[in-house]
Amino acid sequence: MIKIFQKLIFHNKNSKLNKKTIASVIDEYKKLKNKNLHFLINERFSWMQQFINKTDDGLEVGAGAAFSKHLLNAQTLLTSDFSNDSHLDYQNIDAEKTGLENSKYDFVIASNMMHHVPHPIIFLEEMYRILKPGGKLIIFEPHVSLIYQLVTFFTKHEGFDFTVNVWNKDKPVKQNKNPWDSNQAVAYLLFKNHELFHKNINSKFEIIYDKFAEFMIFLNSGGIYSKSFYIPLNFTFLKIVNFIDKILIKLFPNIFALGRKIVLVKNKE
Repeated sequence: MIKIFQKLIFHNKNSKLNKKTIASVIDEYKKLKNKNLHFLINERFSWMQQFINKTDDGLEVGAGAAFSKHLLNAQTLLTSDFSNDSHLDYQNIDAEKTGLENSKYDFVIASNMMHHVPHPIIFLEEMYRILKPGGKLIIFEPHVSLIYQLVTFFTKHEGFDFTVNVWNKDKPVKQNKNPWDSNQAVAYLLFKNHELFHKNINSKFEIIYDKFAEFMIFLNSGGIYSKSFYIPLNFTFLKIVNFIDKILIKLFPNIFALGRKIVLVKNKE
């Protein structure tokens, strides 16, 4: 990993990007107002389907606009978040202490939310509790590559800190309790060494999938929950851009990759 900065701490209120409302995000997606954004969201969730059976019962935590319901097929797929938005199935849910039943779900989706939880290790233990044996935790998270660090520096959007101990249950990995603030280095710190991950999680999970993703299709998306400049493209050009992204990411993931796809399987208790 190329680290330009050991940490950049920005609170959400200091971001140079304009935050969107959840209602406007949902409307923008459903009405296809921004093809770039529509393409990005589809790419961000469609890969998950290979780990989900149509007979599975699942949950998305930190669901935000709940895109998973529009894009993934399962017998049931419920959505939850820390907010009280009416489109959610479960409202005001703390992902570190959900209050949901033991061994209830075949899969849980955590898309761009782990870096917002104060204690990742507690979050992982809670997901282990609510998943069935053999159940999958499907994760999408930021990857703090060279480009990601530079983008964070210029936009002052959220922040990252490589110096924290992600395995500490007592000390949070971010400085502010505001759920919108975050530490975007969490995925890197958790999964940079698979053997260390298995040791620290007491072999509760097995990593079965770990790939890097997204570069220009994210930078030119116009932003999901925050507004940013973008050049509108049709789907043909977006597919070409995505193809170029995949080549650059495969060759130089720690320079270009802005996202990371990870799947964990719950081992038998």
